[in-house]
Amino acid sequence: MTRIGVVGIGKMGLPIASRLLAAGNEVSICNRSRNAGVESLAERGANVCASAAELAAGVDVILTALPTEDTVRDVYAEMAAVAVAGQLYIDHSTVSIDLNRSCAEQVGARNASFLDAPVSGGPAGAEAGTLTVMVGGDEETFTRALPVFEQFGSKIRLCGPVGSGQAIKLVNQLLVAVHTTASAEAAALAVQLGADLSTVQDVIGTSFGSSAMLLRNLPRFIARDFSPATPIGLIAKDLSIIHREADGAGVRLLLGSVAEQCFLDAKDRGWTGEDMSALVMRRFDPVVWGQ
Repeated sequence: MTRIGVVGIGKMGLPIASRLLAAGNEVSICNRSRNAGVESLAERGANVCASAAELAAGVDVILTALPTEDTVRDVYAEMAAVAVAGQLYIDHSTVSIDLNRSCAEQVGARNASFLDAPVSGGPAGAEAGTLTVMVGGDEETFTRALPVFEQFGSKIRLCGPVGSGQAIKLVNQLLVAVHTTASAEAAALAVQLGADLSTVQDVIGTSFGSSAMLLRNLPRFIARDFSPATPIGLIAKDLSIIHREADGAGVRLLLGSVAEQCFLDAKDRGWTGEDMSALVMRRFDPVVWGQ
C-alpha cells in the first residue's frame, strides 16, 4: 500500500483520488474548501488534511492538481518547508515551464524528487483511467512514479527533463483552443447553410476535416449541453500561459491569438464557468441557441 496525497479536489483531482482509493492506496486529500468531492472521498476512507503542509508531512507521494499558477506557487512553497528526502512530488496542473522548474528546485533542496505531469482527457478520462500523462523529469523518478500514473492513465510518456511535460501540454492546449474555436465556427456555418449537425458529425467525423475537438464538441452543440467539463475560464487561463511562453520563445501565434480573443469574449459574456463548447453561442443569439 502506497501513501499518496492529493492536493486539489476539483474536476481532475477528485476522479484521480477516487481511482487511487479504489486501487487500495492509503490516500490523504487537501482542498481549500470542504466540498462535496471531499466529503465523498472521506466517506470512502480518505484522510482529510487541513493544509497542504499537513498532507505532505504524512505521505510518500504528493500529487497536485490546482487551477492557477498562484495556487501552485503558494502550495509548493508551503509543502517545500516540510519536504523530506525520498518524497516524490508530482504536479498535474497546467502552468508555465519556469514555475514547474521552480517547484522542482524547492523540493529538490530538501532532497525530494519532482515531476511535472500535466494530463489530457478531462474528468471523464480520469474516471475511466484513460488519461494521457505528459511527464517531465529524470528517468529514475519517472520509473518510480509509473505505477501511480498507471492507476489513472493509459498513455504515459516521459517527454524529457523537468518542464518537458508542461511544454507538450501547452502545445496540446493551444490545439484544443484553436480546434474548439474552429468547431464552433464550422457548426455555425453548417446551421446557417441548413445542414443537420448530426449529419455533420457522421460524415465529417470520418473525413479529413475531423478533429478530436470537433467530435468532442458536436454532441454538446446538438444537445445544447454546456455543463462544465472543461470550462471556458480554464482554457482562457491556459492561453494566457501559452502566449507568455510563445513570446519568450519568439513564436508568433496568429491562430492562437484569434482563439484567445474568442475565449476572452466568452468570459466577458459571463460564460466563464460554462464548458468550452459554449463558445458556439458567440455565433448565435444565446436565447435562440438554448431553445
